[in-house]
Amino acid sequence: MILRKTTRIALAIGSILLVITFFVPLWQILLWAPQYPEGLTMKIWVDKIAGEIDIINGLNHYIGMKHISVEMFPEFKFLGILVGLLMAVGLVTAISGRSRMLFVFTLLSYVYAVAALWDFWSWGYEYGHNLDPNAAIKVQDMSYQPPLIGYKNLLNFTAYSGPDIGAWVIITVCLMATLLWWWEFFQNKKQLLKGGLVMQKMLSLSPVFFLLFFSACAATTEPIRYGHDACANCKMTLTDKRFGAEIVTMKGKVFKFDDLNCLVEYLKKGGIAEKEVSQIVSVDFNNPGSFVATEKAFFLQSAALKSPMRGDIACFSSKIDLEAVKIQIGGGVEMVWENVKNTF
Repeated sequence: MILRKTTRIALAIGSILLVITFFVPLWQILLWAPQYPEGLTMKIWVDKIAGEIDIINGLNHYIGMKHISVEMFPEFKFLGILVGLLMAVGLVTAISGRSRMLFVFTLLSYVYAVAALWDFWSWGYEYGHNLDPNAAIKVQDMSYQPPLIGYKNLLNFTAYSGPDIGAWVIITVCLMATLLWWWEFFQNKKQLLKGGLVMQKMLSLSPVFFLLFFSACAATTEPIRYGHDACANCKMTLTDKRFGAEIVTMKGKVFKFDDLNCLVEYLKKGGIAEKEVSQIVSVDFNNPGSFVATEKAFFLQSAALKSPMRGDIACFSSKIDLEAVKIQIGGGVEMVWENVKNTF
């Protein structure tokens, strides 16, 4: 089956655009800390790394992490070849007009995406877990694996990992090829159904690869590491497992707090714009380690609770749990989330 002229032109343009990936970074890792409010940057290109690598290596030396260098990434020897191969397959498809070649090009782009994510995760795991036992700073059971995609707190640093310009170009071309394939399918439904085995496989595989690629971007909570994580507002280390709260942004970044008054203060002073908030959760007082969405939670305020920053408000997943603690401590003021926000 021959592809339509519009499809072939679009595919040729998309393939040529992959040249951009040789001149821009593919991936980025960003680090923020109180002593580095402007952030530290590490950019991964098709054949090199760039950014404040020396500063990052100096900091990582104290916790026993390996020295980051080009030699650490053998992938640099063939990344350019792989991108060139993808370009070649795309151009051959555009010239030949064969629909099966479009299937190969689209599937190959998804395979690249999944393989790249797996390779980066494997590197991050080795880099963050294989530490020098003689390091100056050692935290028991602590690892420093960077996030695959999104944000993660590492000691007093907030780390972000995600696609840079080059990766977005590849993602765009990949999705464009998928849309072109669908368009060809609907334009040639009868012919495609006759030999539909290949196309049916593509239909079933495309959503799977898509979900694999983007599932890591979902905004979700993170377990609080008491004794390690610091409050985003007061910078104190979180220690009391009965208390704690998190704000999760639309982009998946997580801000942790040791007390609800710290969280409310952080919101009121504009630490996070309301439109950027995906969810706000608080630790269940009776079930440490479990979170409750604040808009569905029950709150109890009493000086007898003695929360870390003396907001003295506990969160509960059920009214029964709240009433039991209220009797135990001899009273208190029951609240909902709107009351809590207006208390401080």
